[in-house]
Amino acid sequence: MEIVNKQIKYFIVILVVFLGCYFLPVGRMRFDNAVMEALYLLKWYAREHVLLCLVPAFFIAGAIAVFVSQESVMKYLGAGANKVLAYGVASVSGTILAVCSCTVLPLFAGIYRMGAGLGPATAFLYSGPAINVLAIILTARVLGMKLGLARAIGAIVFSIVIGLLMHVIFRREEQDKVKKQAIMPQNQTMRPLWQNGFYFAAMVSVLVFANWSRPDSSTGVWQAIYSVKWIVAGISLAAVILMVYVWFRADMSEWFGNSWDFARQILPLLFFGVLVAGLLLGRPGGEGLIPSAWISRMVGGNSASANLFASVAGAFMYFATLTEVPILRGLIDNGMGQGPALALLLAGPALSLPNMLVIRSVMGTKKTVVYTLLVIVMASLTGMIFGALF
Repeated sequence: MEIVNKQIKYFIVILVVFLGCYFLPVGRMRFDNAVMEALYLLKWYAREHVLLCLVPAFFIAGAIAVFVSQESVMKYLGAGANKVLAYGVASVSGTILAVCSCTVLPLFAGIYRMGAGLGPATAFLYSGPAINVLAIILTARVLGMKLGLARAIGAIVFSIVIGLLMHVIFRREEQDKVKKQAIMPQNQTMRPLWQNGFYFAAMVSVLVFANWSRPDSSTGVWQAIYSVKWIVAGISLAAVILMVYVWFRADMSEWFGNSWDFARQILPLLFFGVLVAGLLLGRPGGEGLIPSAWISRMVGGNSASANLFASVAGAFMYFATLTEVPILRGLIDNGMGQGPALALLLAGPALSLPNMLVIRSVMGTKKTVVYTLLVIVMASLTGMIFGALF
């Protein structure tokens, strides 16, 4: 019986693939254009985000698995850790990491697998791309101080509330995790804490400065930092290489192995997700299978449906760091309300279709669905309140 059921499933899959190929709308302008948009988006993603964003993130995640003791992660971010400390650290991580919803994934996977509690880990997952100082400043300058301030406050509060809700919803699993961690043997730390501190600071510096975006103004502090970004990134990379050679030479093989494991798991899902997102929604300024005019009409005004649609659209679209601001500027100029704009700002940078696929591979389908729904619902409600007030 089991063999028969398996053959039936195979037949259904083959039938669906055949029908999809048979009725493939090749030759229709919208479909052909959407395919090209998907390929262009994938090419852009590979050029702009893999080498400078994901590769350093994979190495940092691999280093977390090798150089950070599991006891340290459990002490500060574990299911039984001090809640104020755990959520405080996780909720402000984005002020240091100027990363997008995809770049944060290897770091999230690293701390989660090392024993971080579900609540602090998801707070970090949300805050990493959402609480981006540069993005918040750009939001205030381009979209107005009210939206910029609302985005900053909302992102910090969201990360904590979503983390706490995830902990409460899955509290039985978290309680089991605390019990298992309590009986784990304590491993003796092999190197001083300050060595790990310098090492991770240098790697994060490479990630941050290599991806420092050009500011709108040609003067000021941000421009000064941008002008020396490659010098700082180069010095930081040299420091990493030196520290690895002097302090961590014996662990290099394990470090590379763990980094490769993260890359092997995450990269295929990200590429597939970017391809699908491009096919459906296109690039900024481009057209996918879903017409951009539909999206513009759906987010007009400050209705409940407009806020919900903005949250859902933002959750499934892919936004590179800082690109959400000019996109929103165009939507607002075409009638988008202040509420839906905030809803998209709170849901978009922290989620995307590629992001969801990877999260599912790390913490399972059920937790991913709950996390996504929490972000969408909270973003929608916050947008409605903000739209009613302003």
